[in-house]
Formats: sequence, structure tokens, C-alpha cells
Amino acid sequence: VQLQASGGGSVQAGGSLLLSCTASARNFSNYALGWSRRAPGKERDFVAAINWSGGTRYYGDSVKGRFTISRDNVKNTVYLQMNSLKPEDTAVYYCEGDFRLEKIATTSGNPVAEYWGQGTLVTVSS
Repeated sequence: VQLQASGGGSVQAGGSLLLSCTASARNFSNYALGWSRRAPGKERDFVAAINWSGGTRYYGDSVKGRFTISRDNVKNTVYLQMNSLKPEDTAVYYCEGDFRLEKIATTSGNPVAEYWGQGTLVTVSS
């Protein structure tokens, strides 16, 4: 499975960005998907995860109420809508995939999901 993330960029504090991650998997709808991030010099930070149907979603405490994860199983794509961005949201954002949702929705400082993409950089200026 290959995961291709896109949509990163530079934005001012309070702004919004939409990240997308497209998967090459033929059985895309069987996978849980999600996002994590890593700021320079810091460990992995869990952001959001969604189960195969979209009926279960988890968020990291620092993004609750500001970020929304969704998926389109027809387009093989998972999205992360990021609103009210803060400078501390600056990081490389990685798309992750695994059959088990808990492998993504983990606070582990290193990724444990079976698949992850190359990352997309988000920079939020004050």
C-alpha cells in the first residue's frame, strides 16, 4: 500500500488548510486511516484517525474541535480539514494506514501503523 499526502503549505495563524492522502490499495475501504505529525526535534504526535466506514473517529487532544478527519472510499482518499491553525501546528504531517484503528490512534512517539506516506509540510506563522 502506498500513501501519497498532499495539501501542505504556509498559512497564517487562524487560517485553514485541507490535507489529502490518496492510497494505492485495492481494498482501501478495509483500512483504518489517519494522520500524525512530527515537528523538528520532537516525537510523533497523533492527530486523527478514522475507521474503515468513517463511523469512528479519534482526535489528539491538541486538535480537538479544530481538525476534522473524513474519508471517501470511492476516491481512495482520506482528508484532514484543519481550521484555526496555530503556530504550534507547524510540522510534517504523515498519513498512516493499518487494518487496526488502534495502530494509528496511538500516542506512541514512533509510528506503529503498517503503512505511512512521505509527509507534507505545514507551516503556520504568527
